[in-house]
Amino acid sequence: MVGKTGPRAFAEFERELHERVMAFERDVIAAEMATRDIDADAVVIDGKVHRRVLRQSQTYVTAAGEVEVERTLYKDRTDDEGHCVSPMELTLWIIGNFWTPRAAQQALWVVTQMTPQKSEELFKRVGNMTPSKSSLDRLPKLVSERWEGNREAFEAALREGLVIPEGTVSITASLDGVLAPVDGGNSPTQVRADAAAEGRQSKGPAGYRETSCATVSFCDAKGDLLGAIRLARAPEPKKATLKEMLTAEVRAVLKARPDLKLVKIADGANDNWQYLSSPALPEGEEAIDFFHATEHLHAAIAAAYGDGTHETQFRYATLRDTLRDEAGGQDKVIRALKHLATKHPQRKVIARELAYFRKNKPRMRYADLKRQGFMIGSGVVEAACKTLVTQRLKQSGMRWSAGGAQAILTPRGWDQSERFDQAWALLAATFHTEVTVLANVIAFKPESPRKPKRARAASR
Repeated sequence: MVGKTGPRAFAEFERELHERVMAFERDVIAAEMATRDIDADAVVIDGKVHRRVLRQSQTYVTAAGEVEVERTLYKDRTDDEGHCVSPMELTLWIIGNFWTPRAAQQALWVVTQMTPQKSEELFKRVGNMTPSKSSLDRLPKLVSERWEGNREAFEAALREGLVIPEGTVSITASLDGVLAPVDGGNSPTQVRADAAAEGRQSKGPAGYRETSCATVSFCDAKGDLLGAIRLARAPEPKKATLKEMLTAEVRAVLKARPDLKLVKIADGANDNWQYLSSPALPEGEEAIDFFHATEHLHAAIAAAYGDGTHETQFRYATLRDTLRDEAGGQDKVIRALKHLATKHPQRKVIARELAYFRKNKPRMRYADLKRQGFMIGSGVVEAACKTLVTQRLKQSGMRWSAGGAQAILTPRGWDQSERFDQAWALLAATFHTEVTVLANVIAFKPESPRKPKRARAASR
């Protein structure tokens, strides 16, 4: 019969066993790291001779916890402002002189999912490594600085390894944005006046700017989602970098599979369509997101019959189905709205929505697009705005710099595009440097200039 303290004692046994295993793992890791140290008179790093300066202990975070290792430091003595470097760190791919590669990879993934404070708590509960909140906060910024410095080359390498899901028949390119507290002020209730200059609508609270998302969705013959590449960028005028990234992704997919059909979907924002319809992207079908179109339709119907009335609900549902399912449905909707505008000339909302449908009529061929098995909604990119940006950047009390936000958005985008491990491998490799030991190094001390013979004779 198990006593009352039995389960509690077993939990303690589990905890103690795990601690002992982790302690053993740390000892093995520390010993292995020590064997990788180079203790020589001189080494060559990046083509430059570095000479031994001293030996010093350093604490590193491993996946099993912190270890202390004594390593040799070297310095390029021709560079008075240069720092001492550790060949051991360079050959082991130590990240930021502090993290082992595996520890850094794990920590980066976790901190992209939750705040540094919650990440610190998670690691403590798991009982392996225990990085501090401040260390977890610094890591993505360090990684982002390295990634952004060579971003285009890294992204090109990722695209080379792209695997298009089996059964893909078409791809859908979309972009959208969501307001986030990036580079914001302390008055989150005022209307921003500079929004139009940044390529978005002039609305939203002060302290918030538009963070942008883009997606490339892989769809089967029915238009169902098979997978997606998800991208996000911190606020930037006209979404310039995001558009370049989306263009590169689309062109890479179509280069690999020129048989795929391209559909471009977004809401009605002019800036989106100036890009989507431009030569930056290959030709393809274009569609206003069906959900956004129905919002405009509902606004017009409600302006005529009252918001929430049975008449509005009935007429809206009827015209929505017509717009989506009937060939030429957009023409029928436009005629219905024209009738309402004539019947209610004083209600400006109806006239405004009628103008919206007339302007976007060529992009509302929903029945035809459905018949071809294409997407008609931008739900994938809207979901990206929520999961990539909102869930991580818009928690209570958060305020971000553009750089800090991007440091989270980039690896979060890797994760949601199933590219995290590939991207990390590219990045981690940049922390590795080849080190060559110089053999038979002899300290050379130049002789003092000899005196001329006459001077030596005179001194006798």
